[in-house]
Amino acid sequence: MKRITAFVLTVILSMGSAVVCRAAETPQTGAEAFVLYCVENGKTVFEKDAEKRMKPASTTKLMTTLLTLEEAAKNDRVITFTQDMTAEGSSMYLKPGEKLRLSDLATGMMLCSGNDAANAAAISLSGDDKRFANCMNARAKQIGMAHTHFVTPSGLDDPQHYTTAHDMALLMAEGLRNEAFANLTFQKTATVRFVHPSDKAVTYSNHNRLLRQYPDCIGGKTGYTNEAGRCLVSAARRNNVTLVCVTLNDKTDWDDHAALYDAGFARLSGVRSSDGSFCLDVPCVGGERNSVPVMGKRDVALVTENGKAENVARKIYLDAFVYAPVQTGDTLGHIDYVLGGKVLDSVPLLAADDVPEKAVKKNLFEKLKEFWTYG
Repeated sequence: MKRITAFVLTVILSMGSAVVCRAAETPQTGAEAFVLYCVENGKTVFEKDAEKRMKPASTTKLMTTLLTLEEAAKNDRVITFTQDMTAEGSSMYLKPGEKLRLSDLATGMMLCSGNDAANAAAISLSGDDKRFANCMNARAKQIGMAHTHFVTPSGLDDPQHYTTAHDMALLMAEGLRNEAFANLTFQKTATVRFVHPSDKAVTYSNHNRLLRQYPDCIGGKTGYTNEAGRCLVSAARRNNVTLVCVTLNDKTDWDDHAALYDAGFARLSGVRSSDGSFCLDVPCVGGERNSVPVMGKRDVALVTENGKAENVARKIYLDAFVYAPVQTGDTLGHIDYVLGGKVLDSVPLLAADDVPEKAVKKNLFEKLKEFWTYG
């Protein structure tokens, strides 16, 4: 598709959805290692030994739950609980012979931290814990968890089962991008209705007390073993900013998460723009229609520090017109978000429909010319 290169339109809009906040100092915590991580920009807000190798205890089940829900989205099959799936420690109290769906195992892991549910998922999906651990580690690598190695699906201690606070923040952020995961981790209670026995239904309560204590909390997972100590991964959202907090070996984790969130939200400013619903008609030359609709490829979520969000400029770049043919999905321009001369994000503007090239009617002389010159 031919198009002219002249720049024709720049619109600078005040980001009215921005929330301006004050800077804050790093809170003191009782954690051996911790991180406060911003999901929108992928940056660390506060940290202490965030790359230190630590035991994650049952926060491991964030990975097991994510893999289970990803499989359930393709086939939420019925699982028969067997004797080899039983486990020590926290449980959803499954009995051999009982039947429930994969997604129900995810509920048991996320809410009541069922080791039996984690084992059942691992064996059902991969045949045994070892092969499931390979899947966990492969998924961890995809997420960017460079300092993590999983051995058990439940998080029971093993010398080779370890992670870091930063890696667990990456895992929680990945989970929040999965709609089923995000919905499940937000639930204070959830009821599992068994396939067999058909009259059995159990309501489980979420061990994550922050869902009740901290109004902005949107999910998370607890963990504890004697070796790992108290571990907590949580997420919170306020004023267009999403934060993930991870504390490892922390006796005061509930209070520490609240303090870290308060400090983080006081430091950050959030901006959201619905570019996915942006629509504009651009003139089209030589097409069956005189214009082509243009739409943003996606919405935008930005985070800046120290109240700078109000200064973010939204600039729209489009050519004065385009030449046909145009195909749906062709890039016709872009929207830049600029702060202090730096582009924070750029959203392509795409053709939302096809515009075929207009057929040209030929006179008799042109048709005869084509006939005699053919070949």
